[in-house]
Amino acid sequence: MEPIRTVDDLEARLSEPTPGLLETFGKLSGGIAVLGVGGKMGPTLACMARRALDQLGRRDPVVGVARFTAGNLPAQLRQHGVEPITCNLLEREAVRQLPDLPNIIFMAGQKFGTSETPELTWAMNTLAPAYVAEKYRQSRIVAFSTGCVYPLSPIASGGAREEDELCPPGDYANSCVGRERIFTFFSNQNRTQVALVRLNYAIDLRYGILVDVAHKVWRGEPVDVTMGYVNIIWQRDANAQAIECLAHAASPPFCINVTGAETVSIRTLANRFGELFDRPAQIIGTEAPTAWLSNASKAHKLFGPPSSGVDQLVVWTADWVRHGGVTLGKPTHFEVRDGKF
Repeated sequence: MEPIRTVDDLEARLSEPTPGLLETFGKLSGGIAVLGVGGKMGPTLACMARRALDQLGRRDPVVGVARFTAGNLPAQLRQHGVEPITCNLLEREAVRQLPDLPNIIFMAGQKFGTSETPELTWAMNTLAPAYVAEKYRQSRIVAFSTGCVYPLSPIASGGAREEDELCPPGDYANSCVGRERIFTFFSNQNRTQVALVRLNYAIDLRYGILVDVAHKVWRGEPVDVTMGYVNIIWQRDANAQAIECLAHAASPPFCINVTGAETVSIRTLANRFGELFDRPAQIIGTEAPTAWLSNASKAHKLFGPPSSGVDQLVVWTADWVRHGGVTLGKPTHFEVRDGKF
């Protein structure tokens, strides 16, 4: 496929509806609210929903909710047909004033900074879900979670499955278990239809594990391979699968791992970027026998394989870095093994 050279092209590709998403929206009625739209994935997910409804000839509203504390995201969302609404999801009364819509994507949460202010992480990852679940008890809710709710898995295991025990290390991961427990409580109490999406590492050329590794190789910095293996998925595929989960929401909640099919070696990624950049990768550390890995066979059976594989994503990322493509300046810290973010 053609390289991606501009932010406009990147966002157009990340928000392009998949055939499966169009089929899903054909079965669902009403509008959709994306809560936490200001995060890394929120804008392209909201725009994908808007584009899908437009292609189906539907004018159901797509609403994007966030605090919008900086930047011009509200204007960008309006330009793409998404209605921005300013709201702090930690304010219960403000949440109660949000519009009633039948389809909710919950993307809000906090990860980085947990070590300094764990109480804020716990509030954001458990109180906000409680207020949202209370408000939208009659709606379908897809709530983003993380593969970090599982403990580290042996590399040869193929990754954690949805039925595995949730007993991760660290405040962040445990607060994410708390988020799932809150949504499960309200789902069971009110018969709210909920899907919990355990995502492992969505890839956007401005952010993600591939960007982290590529920039280290490009700058001649060492790449630590102690956390030796990861799962990744193109953000377009993650967006589409998350929205498609609206059709699978249930009570008790439907749980699903969303990521790629491959267990990806950090060492192999670094060396491949070295080949593409024509400079050797500087490797440090030795691969640990465990990593945060998820088995996404359930998602692949439901939604099909991701549209873009690892090789394509690596080539796109290398080209983006080589040509000075913008980044969000937010490292993933995928190397962390103790859960302290």
